[in-house]
Amino acid sequence: MAIISWGTYVPESRLDRGLIGAALGTPAGAGTRSVAGYDEDTTSMGVEAARNALANLPAELTPQRVLFATANPAYLDKTNATAIHAALGLPSTAAALDVGGAVRSGIGAMMLAADANLPTLVVLSDIRTGLPSGADEREGGDGAAAFVMASPSAVGDAVQIQPIGRASASAEFLDRWRLPGEPASHVWEERFGEHAYLPLVQQAFTDALKGAGIGPDALDHVIVTGVHTRAARAASRALGVAPEAIVDDLSSTIGFTGTAHAGLLLAGVLERAEPGQRIATVSIADGCDVVIGETTDRLGTIAPRRTLAQQVGAGRPIASYQTFLTWRGFLHREPPRRPDPKSPAAPPSFRAEEWKFGFTGSQCEVCGERHLPPARVCAQCRSIDQMVPVRMADTQGTVATFTVDRLTYSPSPPLVAVVIDFDGGGRYRCELTDVDAETVAIGDRVEMTFRRISTSGGVHNYFWKARPTAD
Repeated sequence: MAIISWGTYVPESRLDRGLIGAALGTPAGAGTRSVAGYDEDTTSMGVEAARNALANLPAELTPQRVLFATANPAYLDKTNATAIHAALGLPSTAAALDVGGAVRSGIGAMMLAADANLPTLVVLSDIRTGLPSGADEREGGDGAAAFVMASPSAVGDAVQIQPIGRASASAEFLDRWRLPGEPASHVWEERFGEHAYLPLVQQAFTDALKGAGIGPDALDHVIVTGVHTRAARAASRALGVAPEAIVDDLSSTIGFTGTAHAGLLLAGVLERAEPGQRIATVSIADGCDVVIGETTDRLGTIAPRRTLAQQVGAGRPIASYQTFLTWRGFLHREPPRRPDPKSPAAPPSFRAEEWKFGFTGSQCEVCGERHLPPARVCAQCRSIDQMVPVRMADTQGTVATFTVDRLTYSPSPPLVAVVIDFDGGGRYRCELTDVDAETVAIGDRVEMTFRRISTSGGVHNYFWKARPTAD
């Protein structure tokens, strides 16, 4: 993969697998899995991973195309990548396209971008949902990864890892499937999947090594992951690489994040690799795709704002298994006796795209006052139409005051409303997420995060919330 920069996003919430066993009386294994919050979906997580990937990217490498891959899209019959494009404030000339529907779409989107003649942002995101007590619920995880990629000839010495070998093997067989509208996947008997996958893995891996002109002992890091856990573990033993080269698949901490997982593990390796090392990514899903890359002397020059290791270590436990089921829609609880949220209308959302999706306010050219939301008349000096846009999504702030509201509608009460004073000026009232309401205090430092506020009438209402800073 010709990668210029990368970023990951792992939700803070963690479900202890022991809670599943305790609630259902079934074996659930040890460890935890990552869980997307009630206000997160694959689009919002993709935005957060992409923001991480773009945090330190030079302006001349701004992506000119967005490819979004997920097996669990927030919308069908509508492009989800356009919301990511708008939230990142990318130029209108950049194409935004979905490459989704299956777990294999993740590695496929990266392979497409690796040959692009212009910087391309690839966003991989997934929420893995299984029926209660099932393997997908227990072993799955939620997360996202993002990469800025292009062919080495297009961006020259900006590439941090360049491809040296690539191969694929495909076959049509029914191992895992989900019909539109179904909440969870169907899976065939495990031995069949292992029997079908292993020859494809060996074929693709052998061909990729041949293309790279190296043997398995020349690989420093080998990522093996896929939709079939048993096949992935068998492949790790059968590839002929040193055991110490096999990368931890994070199954005990965040679980398998589906479409995002190969990219997420690759990002984690790049954060600790050294120049001149060779990394193989083996992705097992409806066949097998193998990509071998070699890190360059540029490794580490463009780093993400937060590493994968930091995010994995920052998990916060969910209070109960029942909370997890509620967030997933398997447990319907009595809502607060307040009016349900209304769906946003398309015309005003379109007119306010820079504010609603990009969190772009205005700043007075006369006195410097910032306005959130954007305004035509300055609240300080009363100048009219003397404003310039100012993007606030990446600006941190301080809690000026707050209210804990236990009556308003929220899928996860209580709701914490805060007034934020932003660094450099600007004040805004919004919701605080990813926080224990009992610990909020005036003076807390916060940053903005893109979330799904509500869903009503089949329309997702995306906007920005605040959360405690990760620093």
